[in-house]
Amino acid sequence: MQLTEDILKKVIQFQQTEITEYHVYKRLAKRIKSPENAKVLHEIAEDERRHYEGWKKYSRKEVSPNQFNVWFYTFVSMVFGFTFGVKLMEQGERTAEANYEAVAKMIPEAAQYQKEENRHEQKLINMLDEERLQYAGSIVLGLNDALVELTGALAGLTLALQNVRLIALSGLITGIAASMSMAASEYLSTRSEETTKQPLRAAIYTGLAYISTVALLILPYLLLDNYYVALAIALTTAVLIIAVFNYYISVAKGESFRARFLEMAGLSLGVATFSFVIGYFIRQWLGIEI
Repeated sequence: MQLTEDILKKVIQFQQTEITEYHVYKRLAKRIKSPENAKVLHEIAEDERRHYEGWKKYSRKEVSPNQFNVWFYTFVSMVFGFTFGVKLMEQGERTAEANYEAVAKMIPEAAQYQKEENRHEQKLINMLDEERLQYAGSIVLGLNDALVELTGALAGLTLALQNVRLIALSGLITGIAASMSMAASEYLSTRSEETTKQPLRAAIYTGLAYISTVALLILPYLLLDNYYVALAIALTTAVLIIAVFNYYISVAKGESFRARFLEMAGLSLGVATFSFVIGYFIRQWLGIEI
């Protein structure tokens, strides 16, 4: 079959994508301790290799993998979890759907490869079992509570105390106590549920998520002298934490980023605004000057 220059170019791009993903999956399979997860990744890798060989029949060329993408997706997977890395890589592949349709007019196998990419591989990816995603609910609990409670507390304290050191001190005491309380609550809650999650591990995830968020939100008050600027930076940090975490969850678990982000951001900023106003009225009512 004589391919047009445009179709040949697309075929070679598909080849490179398939062989790149083959090498990523193979690398991850070697690094993963779980035999079940390693088996899943090996199966996906072999599918990618088969697709590569199928495209090669038409291009009649050997194509090298994109070494940067191999390194990048392997690195992302090792740092943020292999489920996140794999799904992020597969998301990028979905942008090529229009190209598949164009090529399918000349190459019948293209439609079959696209189906396999969309169904079979996605089914395999969903079989991946990763600890950090099992405890995502515990992390969400710690993050959400820290963001809502501490942004509210910092907003109220900022207007009530108007002293960065006192605000930082009060915020740290509040945050540390609340993180321990949340961790204990998560331990008791998980222990009472019928779940495969370990109560102690769930408590640790919740506590670490909470205290990490506290540290990031308090940091501006330790570095700056202007409490209004510190509050603005703390609220901006809160929104960034919400955005980053919800992007991670939306990719790793296939959930809507926009809905989750707007819900968490709305709650945190809404409580902060309300607390800021309450802090003003309490200060006026008590007549306290610091």
